[in-house]
Amino acid sequence: MVSGKNSKAARNARASVVTRRSTPWGTIAAVTVVVLFAAAIFGYAFVRNRATEEQKAALTKFTPSATNQDPSTQITGIVAQQYAGGQHVTPDKQVAYTHSPPFGGSHDGYWAACNGVVYPAAVRSENLVHSLEHGAVWIAYNPDQVVGDALATLQKKVDGERYMVMSPYPGLDSPVSLQSWGHQLKVGDVTDARIDEFISSLKQNRYTHPEVGASCDATGPGAFDQDNPPPFVAPPAPGTPGTQPEVSATPASVAPDPAPMR
Repeated sequence: MVSGKNSKAARNARASVVTRRSTPWGTIAAVTVVVLFAAAIFGYAFVRNRATEEQKAALTKFTPSATNQDPSTQITGIVAQQYAGGQHVTPDKQVAYTHSPPFGGSHDGYWAACNGVVYPAAVRSENLVHSLEHGAVWIAYNPDQVVGDALATLQKKVDGERYMVMSPYPGLDSPVSLQSWGHQLKVGDVTDARIDEFISSLKQNRYTHPEVGASCDATGPGAFDQDNPPPFVAPPAPGTPGTQPEVSATPASVAPDPAPMR
């Protein structure tokens, strides 16, 4: 016969086993993982937002205003030159530019589409210079030096962004060259902070380009076909017979800008 004492001890032992087995370790582990994951996401978002705010703060002095009309003068390595606007040439003419890539002067009567367009192949410079006259920033890159992740980094600055355009430029003497009307900056690394400083300073800067409010939309087949643009041709040396000088002493030879394609 089992004594009451032994029976009670047995019941207590079974209760202890049941209690130990009912601890929801799996649930606790799952909750812990979720909490840690949420904390990681929050931490990442916090750090990223903070970095974005710090970047915006750093670019404050490169934001154009009535009292700071050309912030790009603060950028180390910037090249600037004054150009008159409205000097057009016909599509069969080539301009003998003094800079490569060019960033002002005579240009084609049709602008290259420049609302966030990344051209996979090199485009005729005369059309791109007209885009600069409208307030666009053109990022040119050496296709032999900028590839893979570096190329993707540049594309993110342009793709879908209004008044931004990008294209390869064969024979470029630096990995990357940025152009706006009357301004140029060449850099050796796609992560160079001066790239964002240039864009902030000069994209649609009403104080630095001639045709404020002009369109960057495509003009369409028969003018400038975004899907089949006129190809790049190596720039001729200044004074080459049959070419148009960079700075023309004559009035515009082509009618005013056409309406963009709708």
